[in-house]
Amino acid sequence: MKAMILAAGLGKRLRPFTANTPKPLFPIAGRPLLDIIIRSLQNAGCKAIIINTHHLYKKIDSFLSSRKYSIPVFTRYEPLLLGTGGAIKNVEDFWDDQPFMVINSDILTDIDLRNVYDFHLNHKYTATLVLHDYKEFNNVLINKEDFIRGLYKEKSNENICYEKKLAFTGIQVLDPQILNFIPDGLFSSIIDAYRKLIFSGQRPKAFIAQKHYWKDIGTPESYRESVIDKLAPEAFKQAWPDFTFKEINYYRIKGDGSDRRWYRVIAEEHLPIKVYSEAYGEESKVSLRKLIMVDHGIRTQSATSEADSFIAIGRYLYDLGIPVPEIHLYDNFSGLVFLEDLGDIKLQKLILNTNDPEKVALYYKTIIDILIKMSTLGAEGFDISWTYQTPYYSVDLILEKECRYFVDAFLRGYLGMDYSFEDFKDEFELLAEKTLKFSVHAFMHRDLQSRNIMFKDNKFYIIDFQGGRIGPVQYDLASLLIDPYVDLPYQLRAQLVDYCIKGFAKFLQINEEQFRYCFRYCSLTRNLQILGAFGNLIRMSGKSYFEQYIPTAVKTLKYNLSAFEDAEFSGIRAVVEEIMVAVHG
Repeated sequence: MKAMILAAGLGKRLRPFTANTPKPLFPIAGRPLLDIIIRSLQNAGCKAIIINTHHLYKKIDSFLSSRKYSIPVFTRYEPLLLGTGGAIKNVEDFWDDQPFMVINSDILTDIDLRNVYDFHLNHKYTATLVLHDYKEFNNVLINKEDFIRGLYKEKSNENICYEKKLAFTGIQVLDPQILNFIPDGLFSSIIDAYRKLIFSGQRPKAFIAQKHYWKDIGTPESYRESVIDKLAPEAFKQAWPDFTFKEINYYRIKGDGSDRRWYRVIAEEHLPIKVYSEAYGEESKVSLRKLIMVDHGIRTQSATSEADSFIAIGRYLYDLGIPVPEIHLYDNFSGLVFLEDLGDIKLQKLILNTNDPEKVALYYKTIIDILIKMSTLGAEGFDISWTYQTPYYSVDLILEKECRYFVDAFLRGYLGMDYSFEDFKDEFELLAEKTLKFSVHAFMHRDLQSRNIMFKDNKFYIIDFQGGRIGPVQYDLASLLIDPYVDLPYQLRAQLVDYCIKGFAKFLQINEEQFRYCFRYCSLTRNLQILGAFGNLIRMSGKSYFEQYIPTAVKTLKYNLSAFEDAEFSGIRAVVEEIMVAVHG
């Protein structure tokens, strides 16, 4: 048996993700789909394979040259697309006098290809099409004897009582005679050849697949589903090796400021243990296991992505013993990550439901202890190639991602004020310079606030670490203490700064005065970033619930400015007074 893999498509439905990666090379659980199909054909007894190519064909050639298969695998480049029929005719010189198999390059399936080929050998008809019941694509009419009576490009509305409609899987076995029904050198569909075959009085035979897995990965959603189908069972096995599950269900959970999508994934296990109740009689005992799945989105470029950083930094911190969720399984290309479920209690909720100030102080001291450990240990082996934004917290970052963000997203975008970055340029440049003057450089989380800290089983965990880089530890402390979601009392903030300085002094050479100096400026830059983020999230992402935290953030900004001389940041002070009026009326 010889085979052809149809791989010349443009991947239009998968744009923009196919701009840099051809669809056949989209990985499924780490393996390119093209490799999965080649191995399946090889295992089915195929003796040689040819692949037609067009879009990003050099990447397919390069991939194949990096692999060693036990059978020859060739490519045939099409300068102009020929369609499925034209592609088969274009490799006429490759075929011999035996039936050959043709398979689409965008399907993931466990259909036994050897069984399909043997089925074809055991009848006398020119073509065998593998069909199955897939309501979305059911457009092939077959009769009671499983002969194909008609094929439609769109789903057919015909209702002939003795016929049924099934879907084409993209797998077919053909006798060489089919080539007589395909024109030379022209674009054509193999469906047209089948119609000609039927019109001539010949009947294509249907192989009806049952109890199988099949997925077309031609759209972002179907590709994502294919990867999940492969990864999810393995993720539960990684987390609980002895766990056997009956089914896996997914529930969308609310995210926060990120565009990522979050899901709680629940696997149900039916144990052999029986329990008895008067109400229901004898029942199987049910056990549940839960994981979190985060969807970062499909990769669009070769550079380090947010998913890459989330995975690399998360695994690094976990291995250091920092309390972060364990990452059980991931796929960098699809952006899917399965990790430990830390429940639903965030530090914000815990603090707002706690009336005991001493308990609140104790919670924050515990988190500061984690911060100190994360900062110091995290810096020792941190690889800056893991970062997807910038490797360091720098002057440029402060000016663009804190200061300009504040002006563009908050002042102009949200409040509609007629200000520009240039109006505050001198003050912003001074702020950036002084923020880094006495920086204690170590690992920096960059968004260490109460909605990124979870509480489970009396233990705190740090999440959303993908923005990690090298920078001032004072910034993370500022993020924690000026957090508008909880609005800690100013006196407690001061006490916690003292506590943090003493804690860092056990591991680093700390100049207390310089530490406080940097902390004050970091508090200001963080404050600007918070307001810029709120403006962007409300206006651009439609997340209006962040609006409730703006008054607290503005109040804190005014308070933070009071720590400086009156002449320092006079322009920012003036605009803050305008903001107070705009926010409070």
